[in-house]
Amino acid sequence: MHIRRALRPNSSRGLRPRTPLRAARAGGTLLAAAALLASACSPGTTQRRTEPAADAALAALPRATPPILSPYYEQKPAWRSCGVSGFECTTVKAPLDYDRPDAGDVRLAVARKKASGPGKRLGSLLLNPGGPGGAAVAYLQHYAGVGYPAEISARYDLVATDPRGVSRSESVQCLDDRDMDTYTQTDFTPDDSKETDALVAAYRKFAEGCGARDARLLRHVSTMEAARDMDIVRAVLGDGKLNYVGASYGTFLGATYAGLFPDRVGRLVLDGAMDPSLSARQMNLDQTAGFEEAFQSFAKDCVQQSDCPLGGRGATPKQVGEQLAAFFRRLDARSIPAGGRRLGESLATTGVIAAMYDQAAWPQLRSALASAMKQNDGSALLALSDSYYERDSGGHYSNLMYANAAVNCLDLPAPFAGPEQVEEYLPAFEKASPVFGRGLAWNTLNCAYWPVKPTGRPHRIEAKGAAPIVVVGTTRDPATPYRWAQSLSRQLFSARLLTYDGDGHTAYRRGSRCIDSEINTYLLQGTPPANGKRCS
Repeated sequence: MHIRRALRPNSSRGLRPRTPLRAARAGGTLLAAAALLASACSPGTTQRRTEPAADAALAALPRATPPILSPYYEQKPAWRSCGVSGFECTTVKAPLDYDRPDAGDVRLAVARKKASGPGKRLGSLLLNPGGPGGAAVAYLQHYAGVGYPAEISARYDLVATDPRGVSRSESVQCLDDRDMDTYTQTDFTPDDSKETDALVAAYRKFAEGCGARDARLLRHVSTMEAARDMDIVRAVLGDGKLNYVGASYGTFLGATYAGLFPDRVGRLVLDGAMDPSLSARQMNLDQTAGFEEAFQSFAKDCVQQSDCPLGGRGATPKQVGEQLAAFFRRLDARSIPAGGRRLGESLATTGVIAAMYDQAAWPQLRSALASAMKQNDGSALLALSDSYYERDSGGHYSNLMYANAAVNCLDLPAPFAGPEQVEEYLPAFEKASPVFGRGLAWNTLNCAYWPVKPTGRPHRIEAKGAAPIVVVGTTRDPATPYRWAQSLSRQLFSARLLTYDGDGHTAYRRGSRCIDSEINTYLLQGTPPANGKRCS
């Protein structure tokens, strides 16, 4: 799957400081490998579902905290300076295995920026940018803590926890940087049995690397466990209810919390919602259609610009797509120079898909494509790909892709058991996206070789008895299809659906005064938007 995360703005709106693009987005995210995370569809998409949604609903946990978990809930945080002015950090322990709390702990990194005032403090506001695998603490320190509305940071302590398996918490590791470079260059559109075997070997090596480093942790990085960790963090912070803003994958985490602890729901915003009732196969097919929807929007805009390398005025999105597909085929046959490295088809595809997360990145994508297609210089497109993978200029990767695969492969059964099943479904993926479908179909195969069996299944989340929950969907979101927000809002008993009619991944703090006003009012006053409210 693709990375579902929110983008973190910087000097080039929509791009984040450490890497040209996000999480997704904060986010996130996700594009080219075992851990591409999310795409979107508009309400007009007619992609046919291949599997029914799940009927079983997530059951709430007992209201009373089991005595064996009391030591975790009664921890006293030891806050300390953590290197960024204005922020405090601490470590919170959670049981590695909630079914066997005496089997050891997992350490969670927590950071906060205390409410600045004026006004009465409303408690803590926990933030998650998406992923799975997005670094929430870094997101807080480098974006949310300095970029959130002043009226929100005045009244709330802004808090972030890196989920188990992620970044500064106990983290999943799989490959060294050199091997990860090799992995990201793997041909994800095999043309024959030899290339298919090479792809399978790459997936096996990735999975074996994860299993060899910490199989103990790998069995316990599910979204369900991360949601239970959030309740411990809530208690340690001294809050009676959880106030939360989750973007992208963070909506699945937040909705899961609501399903497990409906009576502890405070003010929850789920922006760029996921649909927990879908199988991994259906989710990936939906996401493929979503990237096509985003590309169609990009193509229509591109041909109106003087610097579009894929066609001039009057060119149709289909013709633009054919030009891009032809470029990918040339790279499949022969890579091009990219600032001391090489840009092949897989990395180029990742770079293009990365830019689909935010229309503010479209000018950067046009420029990168022009350099690669006309000047044989792939460095700018490679930078977009690096941003998606969180590869820095020194060649070091964050653990985003490792955590992403670990959580996804544990949360749901693998979409496909082997190459034969992928080939069977290739027509459906290529119909969903003529440009990206083939590669995205093969990207779904990574979990087939995962060393740990999945513990989750598709399910509905109802959260009966929860306070009003705001579910936000963007009509042309390339990472979390709008219909996922519609579906989640129908599942949650107390949901209010807030719609942003626009492009890009997620909606809050992305330029819509209407969206921002509705969410800020809800967070500050507890008054949710009218169900079905639409903004532009």
